[in-house]
Amino acid sequence: MAANIISGTEVAKAIREELKVEVAELTEKHGIVPGLVTILVGEDPASQSYVAAKNKSAHALGIHSEQVTLDVDTPEADLLALVEKYNNDPKINGILVQLPLPKHINEANVLYAINPDKDVDGFHPVNVGKMVLGEQCFLPCTPHGILELLVRSGVETSGAEVVVVGRSNIVGKPIANLMLQKREAGNATVTLCHTRTKDMAAHCRRADILIAAVGVPKMITADMVKDGVAVIDVGVNRIGMSSTGKAILAGDVDFEGVKEKASCITPVPGGVGPMTITMLMKNTVQAAKMAANLI
Repeated sequence: MAANIISGTEVAKAIREELKVEVAELTEKHGIVPGLVTILVGEDPASQSYVAAKNKSAHALGIHSEQVTLDVDTPEADLLALVEKYNNDPKINGILVQLPLPKHINEANVLYAINPDKDVDGFHPVNVGKMVLGEQCFLPCTPHGILELLVRSGVETSGAEVVVVGRSNIVGKPIANLMLQKREAGNATVTLCHTRTKDMAAHCRRADILIAAVGVPKMITADMVKDGVAVIDVGVNRIGMSSTGKAILAGDVDFEGVKEKASCITPVPGGVGPMTITMLMKNTVQAAKMAANLI
């Protein structure tokens, strides 16, 4: 029996409707308009597309949104000065510096310069540390989105065997940590696989929930999973171009093969992707409420 398809597009839409109501209430009852600034260095087409989507989402929810685009050769000191300006701007609750940055700019220096209370990407060491300790903080957007997909799809995580393939700081490590915590969409037994894992297929076949975030197209095949597994595919890999010039995308999971064994699975595109920007909006609203001492 083919798997139930978990639509990140539909789940993200539902969360955005909730956020729209929350933003309206903040504005009407407290005079608060959450504010987000996105900073882009250079003209990378993919980054431009991501930033445009973030600003469009913000405007649709009633969030004040600003975008700053800097020349690709902007000195690191100028970027740091801009970050500091927005650290001190009361209209701005969230600061997002679009990655990747040009090679002459130290990414860590920039991310660490953001006020942790405005770090809506959840990348600052203060927020990473709070996440590991299970304290209130901004959760990194993609892992946060994965948790929401699991909860809203009714996937039981408590006591489940979870296998995460990929150990990046953006997805693999944080989602592994979150799922072992005593929390909703947590209490799981977690195995984190990576490039040096021996017999990865054996680990994957134990999974009740498999999260693939490794960046290799169709790496997880049907023979690597057991019947009834819940699959979250984070990968977005370009594998070709259509006759109309549109990119053909594939996840890290062989969707056609694995869906015949899985109980549920996210597609690519339309799975985890739409959740990431939505959780950025959720973090921005949270930041505005924190600044006003409402939480």
